[in-house]
Amino acid sequence: MHFDYRSLLFYCSQLLSCSRIGPKLGACCVLWFVLFCAEPDSAKVGQLLPQPPTITHQSPKDYIIDPRENIVIHCEAKGNPHPSFSWTRNGTHFDVEKDHKVITRSNSGTLVIDISEEKAEAYEGVYQCMARNEHGTAVSNNIVIRQSKSPLWSKERNEPITVQVGVSLILHCRPPAGLPPPIIFWMDNNFQRLPQNSRVSQALNGDLYFSNVLAEDTRNDYICYARFPHTQTIQQKQPITVNVLNVDAMNETVLAAYLNDTDFLGDRPAGERKPSFMYPSGDSSTVSVLRGETLELECFADGLPTPEISWTKANGDLPNDRFSFHNFQKTLKITEVMEADGGDYHCLARNRLGNAQHIITVVVKAAPFWISAPRNLVLAPKEMGMLICHVGGNPKPTITWLVNGVPIENSHKDPSRKIEDNTIILSDVQTGSSAVYQCNASNEFGYLLANAFVNVLAEPPRVLTPPNYVYQVISNRQAMLDCASFGSPIPKITWFKDGQTAIVNGDSYILHENGTLQINVAQPLNSGKYTCVATNSLGNRENHVYLEVKEPTRILKQPEYKKVQRSSKAVFECKVKHDPTLIPTMTWLKDNGELPDDERFVVDSDSLTINDVTQEDEGTYTCIMNTTLDQDSASATLTVVERPDPPRDLELTDQKERSVQLTWTPGDEHNSPVQSFLIQYEDSLHEQDVWNNMTEVPGTSTTAHLDLSPYVYYSFRVLALNDVGLSEASIPSNQYRTNPASPDENPSDVEGTGTEPDNMVISWNEMTGLQSNGPGLQYKVSWRQKDTDEDWMSIIVANVSEYVVTGTPTFVPYEVTVQAINDYGSGPKPEVVLGYSGEDRPTMAPESVKVLVQNSTVAEVHWEPIPPSTVKGKMLGYKVSYWKEKSLQKEDSKPEKPQELTFSGNETEGRLPDLQPYSQYSINVRAFNGKGDGPPSTNQKFETPEGVPGPPTFLRITNPNLESFTVEWGPPVDDNGRITGYILKYQPINNTEELKEMTLLANETSVILENLKYSTRYKFYLNAMTIKGSGPIVTTAITIMDEALIRQPAVEAGKARPVGPVFGSVNFSLEEDHAILNWEYTGDENNVYVEYMLDNSKEAWKREAVNGSRTYQLKSLKAGMTYRVRVVAKDHGDATVHSTEELLIAVPAMTSRQVDIATQGWFIGLMCAIALLILVLLIVCFIKRNKGGKYPVKEKEEAHQDPEIQPMKEDDGTFGEYSDTEDHKPLKGSRTPSNGTVKKDDSDDSLVDYGEGGDGQFNEDGSFIGQYSGKKEKDTAEGNESSEAPSPVNAMNSFV
Repeated sequence: MHFDYRSLLFYCSQLLSCSRIGPKLGACCVLWFVLFCAEPDSAKVGQLLPQPPTITHQSPKDYIIDPRENIVIHCEAKGNPHPSFSWTRNGTHFDVEKDHKVITRSNSGTLVIDISEEKAEAYEGVYQCMARNEHGTAVSNNIVIRQSKSPLWSKERNEPITVQVGVSLILHCRPPAGLPPPIIFWMDNNFQRLPQNSRVSQALNGDLYFSNVLAEDTRNDYICYARFPHTQTIQQKQPITVNVLNVDAMNETVLAAYLNDTDFLGDRPAGERKPSFMYPSGDSSTVSVLRGETLELECFADGLPTPEISWTKANGDLPNDRFSFHNFQKTLKITEVMEADGGDYHCLARNRLGNAQHIITVVVKAAPFWISAPRNLVLAPKEMGMLICHVGGNPKPTITWLVNGVPIENSHKDPSRKIEDNTIILSDVQTGSSAVYQCNASNEFGYLLANAFVNVLAEPPRVLTPPNYVYQVISNRQAMLDCASFGSPIPKITWFKDGQTAIVNGDSYILHENGTLQINVAQPLNSGKYTCVATNSLGNRENHVYLEVKEPTRILKQPEYKKVQRSSKAVFECKVKHDPTLIPTMTWLKDNGELPDDERFVVDSDSLTINDVTQEDEGTYTCIMNTTLDQDSASATLTVVERPDPPRDLELTDQKERSVQLTWTPGDEHNSPVQSFLIQYEDSLHEQDVWNNMTEVPGTSTTAHLDLSPYVYYSFRVLALNDVGLSEASIPSNQYRTNPASPDENPSDVEGTGTEPDNMVISWNEMTGLQSNGPGLQYKVSWRQKDTDEDWMSIIVANVSEYVVTGTPTFVPYEVTVQAINDYGSGPKPEVVLGYSGEDRPTMAPESVKVLVQNSTVAEVHWEPIPPSTVKGKMLGYKVSYWKEKSLQKEDSKPEKPQELTFSGNETEGRLPDLQPYSQYSINVRAFNGKGDGPPSTNQKFETPEGVPGPPTFLRITNPNLESFTVEWGPPVDDNGRITGYILKYQPINNTEELKEMTLLANETSVILENLKYSTRYKFYLNAMTIKGSGPIVTTAITIMDEALIRQPAVEAGKARPVGPVFGSVNFSLEEDHAILNWEYTGDENNVYVEYMLDNSKEAWKREAVNGSRTYQLKSLKAGMTYRVRVVAKDHGDATVHSTEELLIAVPAMTSRQVDIATQGWFIGLMCAIALLILVLLIVCFIKRNKGGKYPVKEKEEAHQDPEIQPMKEDDGTFGEYSDTEDHKPLKGSRTPSNGTVKKDDSDDSLVDYGEGGDGQFNEDGSFIGQYSGKKEKDTAEGNESSEAPSPVNAMNSFV
């Protein structure tokens, strides 16, 4: 929100007292300050405008100083020009320049007083600061400077206190008065705080109250301590000794001896009594408190048992949120006291013997407080204004006015100023009448002082909003366009859009008094250029701003709730739409904080992936899409689930012979509720380490009633099941053993079946150890033939699951039982099961077998059943075998493999499907039971009638000509009768012409069709016929082509024209720069082409005509490419009629042999010339070295004329000897070792290297003769650098 400049000046001057101008104007003040201080133009304007002084910081009214530190009295002010400062002390001028211990801070009125060499008392007093410039004077509050004090405890001797058990007691502290007052607490000699409770507690004044004393209260170290906060010192009172006696338990002699040297405070009885008040005394008291301060009321009661304290307020409730109880309900504390807190407060003390009540009347007074402080005024000449000083207080404060620090009645008379009680009215102000006014409101409890300046200015309008500022706002939101201005008088603001007519207040726009233009719901059509014009009587000024309305940011796909298993992956998607001109920033939060710094968290543009999820990853994840203008967010919760923890604390209760109660404590569910608990048992007696499922209970249960079997050593364990899976098994319970008993059940699945005609096998499921109920498990097997008077036969067996009864009749019924027996008795009466002895094969074949032929493919067979006595077992049914003997049409047919149909039970007829028409069949029938098949009946023969034929074996078109061709076919494989003829039908495809039909004789296998249409595709249908009808149709199609394309080579008379593909095999070979194709072709020699294209290319085929040849060179292929190639024949319409298969030709990267430069003549000649040149140079150098070349030794001789070298003797023509030292000097260009020696191997030109023993030969000019000795050759062989004359071979080697 922005104001005109005069408001700006006012609010900025009040920046440090914004709390006094209300939250709304305070916010505006801060905003104006930011604008004023942040904008260079605004700051420049502010520096040029006059302003009376304003106090911005001052010390508190009551300033208690620490005597160990320097005194700093603050006084800061602002104004233009910057104000100067002066001080008064105790009402008189305080000349700070004359006191060298007082320093005034630069550009400030703050005083720093050095008291290191002076007592602080010397500077105690009342100080006031004045800040003045040419436009007025501002004054500070009266600042009272007092030194903090921590006086010593007065010397006193505390006599021991002796009291009777049960009486009340007060230990007085009476601390010394300090500034500020000390903090009181009680401790013992070990500096441990004395315990306090509802019986013993400390009052606000420091006294220690005992509602009743106990024997354990006896001690000699009740010490009261006082801590002075300013000086951080602690002082202690002399220890107090308290002796608590039980007079009733002591005789008179002992009591008299004990009380001889002490004061006894126990005249009254020490028994139980109702409460009475120790403090405050009496039935009522009065307390005064100032508005805004903290009220503390306290009550201490005597009584036994210890009384309980409670508080109420008469005619009202205690103030909500501002009251609290302390000190075990003995203190009522009310903060920020208000006038409504006055009244009567009841303190009630109660025990079981009665109660007592004390009424405390609270009187609320008030030091002066601001209702509305006077505010700075910025006025233009001739304007009017008011300064209002509205205060409250009790008693009512007295208001006095000052101007520039002088009582207003003592200042010069101003006709434009009028005082009415708490208001100063200014009218028709003039330039130069600026001043600072002070309002002082006081009563007996304090005072308030406020400065408010009146600044009279005349300024033309100025606009503070930056020019061409661009406002960006989200569509459908509010837009606020600022036009911050200043001027005196206050400028009027007018707005224009896109240079058109002025904007007025309406539904779309709101014009604020401060110049801001508000657009309630911004739409894209509101975008554009806006101009604000500030106008007053001294001129006008305009400014341009721009508004851009952007699309809102929206999350299109919000992250969804995830429930994942630990160690798996969780993916949250967050897809967002935003204005394309805004830069988005995606942020992910976990539980409103940053994501963990963990590489498992992967943030993509529109998703968050959490890999290898752990339990700590649970929480709420929020994706926030921010732009510079808005944001959108969405959250989802991640729940990590896992298999539940195993149950624990298994316990067996309610133990009985056949049951037990199992209880357990569930483990952690890991965010997936337990659905059920699985209870397993182990029988360590019969199957150790084998756990079996016993029962399952709901997941809400923690107990299970388990039915048990005798003679089992039980151990139990529990597993929990949730959506994720089964938990690990719990720790097994204690073992529970049941006593043996007779069996409760008999073996199951008892059966009696025979495996042979003369036996019966009685079988059963062997019982488990759990079912045995005791040791010595056996089975009593009993049987007898059914429906006879035979007695039961029995046998007892063990550790088996079957018994074989022999010598039985064939397939007769038996009654069978199997009973369990153990050492403790027999099982229940067994159930009788019907069984049969063994079967034999049927002994008789079915009779009266008849066949009734239904049609050419189906027949029915009938037979008579065999007698039951011949079945020899359980009758399962009949098997019918039939097979084709021969075809009635083809004489060379062979019998087929028999087929077999089974008919269950006692059926006596059946159907024979899928017979071959016009064929002879044989058939027989036999009965079968569980043992096998009986004898077959006598074979019966029957014949099937003719049927429709099968399809012709082929249908093809041969000898195509311009208007005719031949249709050929083959007879059906399955004629199914005598073929009577064929039906041929044909018609053009995609034509409405009727289907033409021809009937052909049975012995025909071809027909010539003529007068067919050119370039027309025909379809043909052919089927064979018998007397039963037509068989299936076969089809084919052909297109009648141009004569030039279907012309065939001449053939010999009587031979058929070849039929088949026009193109035969096609081959290719690659040469250096082309591919050679050859093929076979029997068609027309014209219109044949070779087509080719790049492999995997979408371009059209390229083609080249072959001109009647069957071989062609394709030269248009590029090296390193792969081509598809084919040969085609086309018609006159350029349509492809015939084509070869496509060839894939890969052309090598270099289709011709690469040139080896080393074999080129020019290169060989060049190399020879270079070698020859090098050889000549080497020979020249060699000759020069041996004949007349000077070595560095010779040059050294000529240059230095070493005196140690003896001159040549003229008589013998020889040189003198070199000295030993000279022999070891390095030659020019050689390296000298750091030790000053030269190795023989280090120089190619060392004299020692030439000749034997260093005795070289020299020419007449003193040069060395280049003859190589054997020593040199030896050195070379040992690896030294070569000194031999270079040879042409070596020269070539070095060149290469």
